[in-house]
Order: sequence, then C-alpha cells, then structure tokens
Amino acid sequence: MTARIATIHYFPVKGLSAQPLQAVTLSPGETLPHDRRFAILHRATTFDPTEPAWKPKSNFLTLMRDEKLATLEAVFDPATCMLELRRAGKRVARGKIDTQTGRLLIDQFLSAYMAGTSAPGPYKLAESPGHAFTDIPDKAVSLINLASAKDIERVTKAPVDPVRFRGNLLLDGLEPWAENAWVGKRLTVGGTVLEVFQTITRCAATEVNPATGERDMNLLKALSSGFSHVVCGVYARVVEGGTVAVGTRSGWGEVFPVRQRGAVNTDGTDKDRDIHGQTSCAFGAGGPCLPGRGCALPQ
Repeated sequence: MTARIATIHYFPVKGLSAQPLQAVTLSPGETLPHDRRFAILHRATTFDPTEPAWKPKSNFLTLMRDEKLATLEAVFDPATCMLELRRAGKRVARGKIDTQTGRLLIDQFLSAYMAGTSAPGPYKLAESPGHAFTDIPDKAVSLINLASAKDIERVTKAPVDPVRFRGNLLLDGLEPWAENAWVGKRLTVGGTVLEVFQTITRCAATEVNPATGERDMNLLKALSSGFSHVVCGVYARVVEGGTVAVGTRSGWGEVFPVRQRGAVNTDGTDKDRDIHGQTSCAFGAGGPCLPGRGCALPQ
C-alpha cells in the first residue's frame, strides 16, 4: 500500500473553515497544533477553562446545525494570536484573541452575525491551554482517503468536495475505502507512527457546501444507501511524532497490527500480544469484530 499526503488542514476554530499547511510537526498523543483550539459557545453551554472537560458538539456552534458558519473564512496566526474573519473575501472582524479586547470584538461580531441560528446567543469564543474541542474525547489526527470521497460520487451523481469531511491529512493513491481496514493497525507516515483506532461516523455537517454555506447534499443518505454505512475517514493517535509534509510518500507501505504489551509466554516471559481484530470494528461500532457484521478487518 502506498499513498501520498495531498493536503494538510487544521481548523483553528471548531465549525469554521480550514487552514492549509505545507508541513506540520506531530506530537505523541496530540492533535495537529492549534487544531480545534477554539470553539464558539452558545448561551446554554458552561465551560470552565481552568478545568476543561470534553463536551459533545451540541454545546457549540457547528456546521451540523449552523450552516451559516461556512460563509465565514477564519484566518488565524498562531504567532500573534490574531484571528481574522472574512466573508466573501472581505474582512468582517479581527481581534487579537489572547487579549480581552480582541476576544470581545470577535464575540460581538459572532453574536450579531449568527443571531437567530440553532442555539441562543450571545456567543463566546472558548479556549483552554492544551485543550482541543474535538468531536470525540480522544485527541487524534483525522485521515481522509480522497478515493473514498470520489467513490461517493457514484451515488450522488455530483462532485463531492472532500473538505466537507473536515479532515487533517487528505491522502491520495489509495483504493476506495482502504482506510477502513486500518482500524487496529499502525501506519508509518514519513518519520511518524500513527495508530488508527476508529472510523469516523459522519453527521449532518457533511451536507453543507463549504464554498457556499448551503445545505445542498445529503451525504448521510448517499453513504447509507450506497455503502450500507455512514463513515468516511479514520481517526489515528500519534504514537511517534515527527514532521510530515504535503507530498510525503515513504512509509505508507508499512502497516502492522497494534500490539499490546503485558502478555506472557508459557515460560512466564513477557511477550507482545497481537490484538488485531479483537478490540475494534472497522465500521466504528466500538465492540469486537464479529463475522457477518461487514467488518473490513480480516476475521
């Protein structure tokens, strides 16, 4: 198996647009730097930045319910902590969000612009050092197989922009849906090692056209009717860190089962125990891989 990183994206504000990177340094147990660093809280959400805890996406403004977010482009500079929001290419708000004044400018704009959407305002930008507002409790890197996104077009009969899936590493050179068989395995990507632990179950955010902000395609229905599942992409933990870049190819051929330490041989010596196929389902069910469930892993 060989693949190439075609695109690297991170999303500084949960629910807002992607920012492209040419290269990124991955750290063990972390997301991409600054990925989902900020989120937009609505009035009903409580969040303590001094004791951050994972919360489901319903606590924030997201594309799942608020497609108007896609009409905004977020441009973030980590070096200066300056966040600029644009609409149709024109700046509509700008603030240095490590300052009270800068954050207030962003909050005031969002509260006015997003008024009347799914959840009550006012809206506030939330952040907690070291915390990421991810869709799942684990900190992970999301991988999208461009061939899988392309394969969905056989059902939709229309182009599917892979940005709809809001992934970090977009990969080409693979067979469609090859990524489903990576669950429970480790991949080498350049000098890094990633442990794939879960497929990504999709939500209504994929219905939103990232270019127009219109809800114009029912991808959940297309996935369900065409492929008998609603997943696209996989989550992976960073096991060994390093730098990856657009165009990285080497190492994708090395795929091997996740190993669990602590097992013993009959003589009592320690031995790595192969748990591939025993603890995760390639279609995100979260339980054991069982024959007859359509699992892509070998039985």
